[in-house]
Amino acid sequence: MKEFFFNTISEFHQFNDFPPPENPLFSVKISEENKADLSDCENNKLDEPTSISTGFYSISLKNVISGDIVYGKTKYDCSSGSLLCTGPNQTLIFTELVFSSEWYHISFHKDYLVGTPLYDKIKKFNFFNYYANEALHLSPKEEEFLKPIFTNIESEYYNTQDEFSKDIILSQLETLLKYIDRFYKRQFLDRQQLNKDLYSRFRETLDKYFEANLLSEKGIPTVDWLAQQLNVSHRYMSDMIKTETGRTAIDQINSYLIDQAKNLLLNPKLSISETAYQLGFEYPQYFSRLFKKKVGLSPKQYIERQQLN
Repeated sequence: MKEFFFNTISEFHQFNDFPPPENPLFSVKISEENKADLSDCENNKLDEPTSISTGFYSISLKNVISGDIVYGKTKYDCSSGSLLCTGPNQTLIFTELVFSSEWYHISFHKDYLVGTPLYDKIKKFNFFNYYANEALHLSPKEEEFLKPIFTNIESEYYNTQDEFSKDIILSQLETLLKYIDRFYKRQFLDRQQLNKDLYSRFRETLDKYFEANLLSEKGIPTVDWLAQQLNVSHRYMSDMIKTETGRTAIDQINSYLIDQAKNLLLNPKLSISETAYQLGFEYPQYFSRLFKKKVGLSPKQYIERQQLN
């Protein structure tokens, strides 16, 4: 497999036989063809497995004709109108990839955002942080909606630079990011069954962990560990679960522990401290505080109330 890391946008341009970027920290490229032409796809082909990672952000709209893209640990489900958004130091692996002649691409380094509100806002766009998920599938209407924004950015990028140029580009870029965020959230809502399947597997993983007595042996599982078991990223799993249940993954883990605790506390052979240790809590006091926060009663009060029923 060929492996490439492009620390700068200039290196990325050189690899793709693009002209040097107008700005070393920002680049926009749009294919000259107005429409995808399958007869031209041989020029847009990676014949052997190729790993590419960069030191900057990228947004790419390409119609993938054939081949595979692996992002993190997961194979992308690519189709026409697929938008790929990657952050610094993330890896894409391309295998026998063929894409159409019409494509849109923006690269920007975080240093380009220094001193602007977008420098902090970029952290809130979760689609840049998914190390293993799926591409954004745009509807034809959404695809045609985004293309003019790419074009507007390109027009300003190649326009004579003045004191307004960067502000205009950043304004258009932020608009593009907000619409991508909207379309990603639409995709979550459109795929409620997928969300439910992921949440079901999330719960099943917790059940198996509990049944194998791993809580007492290894402690409470982290969100990162659970995401790895489900073969998705921390951010992706959290977003999907929040969309489906209205509660965060951490809240769901804590609720699961409290549900198990209610049953264990009624076992006369276990003390409150032993229950806490069995559920993976290092300190029984923390367990008691969490239980009271969630149930409204201390573990001791809960036991006493249940004994009166």
